Amino acid sequence: MSNEPTHVRSDAAMRLGTEPVGTLLLRFSIPAIVGMLVNALYNVVDRIFVGRGVNEVALGGLSLVLPLMTVAMSFAMLFGFGSANMISMRLGQGQREEAENALNHCFFLLLSLGFLVITGGLIFLDPLVSRLGAPEGSESLGYARSYFRIILYGQVFFMLSFGFSHCTRAQGFPMISMIGMFIGAGINILLDPLFIFIFKWGVEGAAWATIISQLASAVWMLSFNLNKKAVVRLRLKNFKPSLSIIRQIMVFGSAQFLLQFIMSGVQYLYNASMNWYGEAALGVPQGGDIALSGMNIVMSISMLIFMPVFGINQGVQPILGYNYGAKQYKRVLSAYLRASAGATGICLLGFLIVQIFPRGLVQLFAPDGSPALLNFTPWAMRAAMLLLPMNGFQIVSANVFVATGRPKVSIALSLLRQFIVLIPCMLIFGKIWGLKGVIIAAPVADGFSFLLTSVMIFLELKKLRNSG
Repeated sequence: MSNEPTHVRSDAAMRLGTEPVGTLLLRFSIPAIVGMLVNALYNVVDRIFVGRGVNEVALGGLSLVLPLMTVAMSFAMLFGFGSANMISMRLGQGQREEAENALNHCFFLLLSLGFLVITGGLIFLDPLVSRLGAPEGSESLGYARSYFRIILYGQVFFMLSFGFSHCTRAQGFPMISMIGMFIGAGINILLDPLFIFIFKWGVEGAAWATIISQLASAVWMLSFNLNKKAVVRLRLKNFKPSLSIIRQIMVFGSAQFLLQFIMSGVQYLYNASMNWYGEAALGVPQGGDIALSGMNIVMSISMLIFMPVFGINQGVQPILGYNYGAKQYKRVLSAYLRASAGATGICLLGFLIVQIFPRGLVQLFAPDGSPALLNFTPWAMRAAMLLLPMNGFQIVSANVFVATGRPKVSIALSLLRQFIVLIPCMLIFGKIWGLKGVIIAAPVADGFSFLLTSVMIFLELKKLRNSG
């Protein structure tokens, strides 16, 4: 943990309003980018080892579970990201007691949520798994049941480590959050091959590795927030439940929650579509399972590209929130423009890699994959990410409206791509062109979203310039 003098640590949040914006963005974003990439390895490494150590159909099983895990993450974002937004804004307004109250509420909300997910998941395990989008008797469905039954036990650890990572960064300690992610992902990377290849636990081994790593990360994050080194400490004895504060947290986190929640619906629809159209499109038995595994690989590569973008988004969030709260609008504008440029650059680089080396990326997960998998997945990857360079701008722009206290605009922009355009396009194009139609729905939605986001952010930037 930090060895800075106490007076420096206690004023860590004030640097958000005084240091050069470019320096701040690098100092906050680089740890967040590294941390998010490392955090992505939780899922990606699981999939690589499962694909290599079990079989390619098992990859599809992990993909089936993804919507359920995304729903859990959406609630973790609601309380974790919402609390972090509230903390950074209240610190910018000089209301440290309000910021501490938000942190205390975050702990109990995440703890309660974690136990609720565990209890509900275990009670309704079979009904949930049977409705994941694969037909009964599918081989991938069996892998999904085995994996999800184990992964449920770690939901409390995941909620706390994820939520408090955001809250710690909002206080001005991005390195602490990054180290917590490193600890978790590092343990996961070490345990995955041990449990899968040596102990021969298959997908259950991947789940146990994830749970243990999440526990280690949660212990790290909580220990820092209980320590005097934190700007805002977790003081459970001072906790006074307040419906007003819970509502404020939920308002601040609503945009990210809705985005993730709708994403779970999109993931489910992708899974179901692979089974509806996969066998006819691929022309092989178990075509649905193979298409499901292929989309799992596409989503994994997409995750690795987007994690640095989310890192920039997380890094700029406390800068935007603090300076907007302090009415330093020129700094808000400068931070947004720099973050947007960085996010766009990352998406452009990811686009080039995907377009040039798609088959090599697929073989990271399935070096001995079937011809059907190796033919379908590279094409799907290229097609789905056709307008990827536009995505970084959209993600950072939506975050501006959250930081400036207008989450409804951010929600509307998120709804446009993930719900209003993407899902209808998937359904309509799927009916017309089958599996290929489902895949090309993504760039169509990206194009519509880019156009509307451009108009909305232009008006917002104009207002910030006039206010400054």
